[in-house]
Amino acid sequence: MTTKPSPVPSGQPSSDTSGLAAYPFAAPLATLLPRTLEIIRESGALVMDHWRKPRNIRLKGRIDLLTETDLAVEAFLKDRLKDVVPGATFMAEESATSRTPRGTCWIIDPIDGTTNFAHSLPFVATSVGLWHEGRVMLGVVNAPVLGECFWAVRGGGAFCNGEPLRVSDREPLEQAVVATGFPYTISEDVDTVLARLRKALVTTRGVRRCGAAAIDLAFVAAGRFDAFYETDLKPWDTAAGWLLVEEAGGCVTGFDGAPYDFTNEGILASNGRVHEAMRAVLAL
Repeated sequence: MTTKPSPVPSGQPSSDTSGLAAYPFAAPLATLLPRTLEIIRESGALVMDHWRKPRNIRLKGRIDLLTETDLAVEAFLKDRLKDVVPGATFMAEESATSRTPRGTCWIIDPIDGTTNFAHSLPFVATSVGLWHEGRVMLGVVNAPVLGECFWAVRGGGAFCNGEPLRVSDREPLEQAVVATGFPYTISEDVDTVLARLRKALVTTRGVRRCGAAAIDLAFVAAGRFDAFYETDLKPWDTAAGWLLVEEAGGCVTGFDGAPYDFTNEGILASNGRVHEAMRAVLAL
């Protein structure tokens, strides 16, 4: 059983990096997590500065939005994080040329929930995961409008504002609140989406949609949602939240129950207790 470090007063990160100690990062391990959190919180201040101003919005697709805030936060994070782990590469939403991280790589979604941001809805997060040789080793989901910063280090537990997180113990599925999201390909995939949603609506206590997968995963880790599922997500949507759920004691797989990776059709994250029942719901 993993021993989790005690939370640090005032929501400050622990300097315990035992979950990373076996990995040959070039950055000083004792300062890796605090420096990362400091940078991401600074990016949150940038988000909040833009939050109070008129939005400059462009279309990437029919319903896929891009704001100047996405670009500004991504540029800020890439500039500042490059010195935390020298030599690490970047996979960031607005500049990624591949969806396959290799070696040591920062996986970044500068604004998860861009549509929410554009409409002044508070479910907006910056998601940053540190990938190393096939696994996410560190993950941060910062939701500045909500005033919550979630983080996890592999083997070191998951936290929100310094307080330890644990998935819910709720079961059976009829008592569970489940979150989901809808893909940008909704016009092509609406029948499949609605088929799964219909089954979820009639077998659970309720279904919610925040519109930001990183927040949905963080809320599973915090025990607020009992499960979350969605298709057609990208590495930057799930990297940090995936680790949060696992470090909070939850389960993350593909819809078929196979170990989750970035090539799966979809992601299913849960408290573990309702996982198999949710798999049955998602089967078509």
